[in-house]
Amino acid sequence: MQRPRFELPEALVMEILSKLPVKSLTRFNCVCKYWCSSFQTPHSISNNYHNNLENNNLNLLLSRCDGNTFQRYFSQLSNEKYQNYIVKQNIHLPFFRNDLPSVYGACHGLLCLLDPLKDKAAIWNPSTREFKILPPSSIQRPPYFSPFEETYLTLDDVSFDHAAFGFDSKTDDYKVIRFVTLTFVNSEEQYPHPHFMYQVELYSLRSNSWQEIPCPDYKPTGTTLGNNYVDGICYWKTETGAYLDFRGLILSFDMGNEKFSILPIPEFVGSFPEYFVNLLVFNGSLGAIVYPTEGIDTSFDLWVTSEGVWTKQFNIKSISGVVRPLGFGKNGDLFLRDTNDEVLLFDASTQELKELQINTYLDHFRFTISLHAYLESLVRINGIQENIEKHVIRQPARDASNEY
Repeated sequence: MQRPRFELPEALVMEILSKLPVKSLTRFNCVCKYWCSSFQTPHSISNNYHNNLENNNLNLLLSRCDGNTFQRYFSQLSNEKYQNYIVKQNIHLPFFRNDLPSVYGACHGLLCLLDPLKDKAAIWNPSTREFKILPPSSIQRPPYFSPFEETYLTLDDVSFDHAAFGFDSKTDDYKVIRFVTLTFVNSEEQYPHPHFMYQVELYSLRSNSWQEIPCPDYKPTGTTLGNNYVDGICYWKTETGAYLDFRGLILSFDMGNEKFSILPIPEFVGSFPEYFVNLLVFNGSLGAIVYPTEGIDTSFDLWVTSEGVWTKQFNIKSISGVVRPLGFGKNGDLFLRDTNDEVLLFDASTQELKELQINTYLDHFRFTISLHAYLESLVRINGIQENIEKHVIRQPARDASNEY
């Protein structure tokens, strides 16, 4: 006797599939056209992302520089603590050959890669392996007239830094903002004195173009740890005042109304210049990790703000030999860099410090190591598959350049 055949409702099937890793869903695209199209609906994309968010399925990338080729690459770490965050694979970026791109994001599983010295940028979904090359800027560079030299100066250099990547929920659009520094010199002088002018550019994925927006009175200073975007707002540290009279401020930019604002950093969080104050995202909120600029033993305070109120989350006292923090992994685990440029992990649950088996001794520019966390996502960016044009090359860890 033939057993009765039971078919699950399609809605239930899609709900079950939304809980699977993106890699599995990508393979299932070829099962049938209905599944392929269903995976790209806003509902499926949102369901899959929020499942990863609820389960804290963080993926970790360590940005490094190859000691032989001097090329920037990423080490993808295992996301389980019991595996000691070992390197699973290394990811190289031929598109940025001979460049040292900075990483911004993540936002909805997307990362923005931007070369600070060239007009070269890309958006990348490391889960779906989609890669979007951004067009160069068409914004005009204004002339610079020096009243002291009574002449127009020559544009000598253009650099792009202090970027941010985020989402505008009002227009359903992903945007990149970057600060542009223009360096002008008097070409007739043998040793010209540089003059600087600043612009701000905003890229829209929906229009696939850049536009110039008004420059704020404050310029970002320093760096952020991993991500500087939270719920439609981008944040940078800035400052005002002279030496010994520094006052810390936070410059913010709203991706929706495209306006800048200034927020204070309370003095109890950390004062300049006695403390470093690094902005970061912690459990979905804006935070600041504060540590002294001098001293053999380093202590760290983590502050988090909610609705304008800053609260100290925890303090790590007197860690010897640690240079600076790199960022957070799962469950509040703090990644650190020591005086030998090795990567350490401070286990928040046991209060223990241990060295990870990530061989960085052959890396170049080891002081530029950075950590980037993202959630898997099905978000499409109208790009190309990374392996078609070989803009991204993945190698298993055993063949990787950090395993000599």
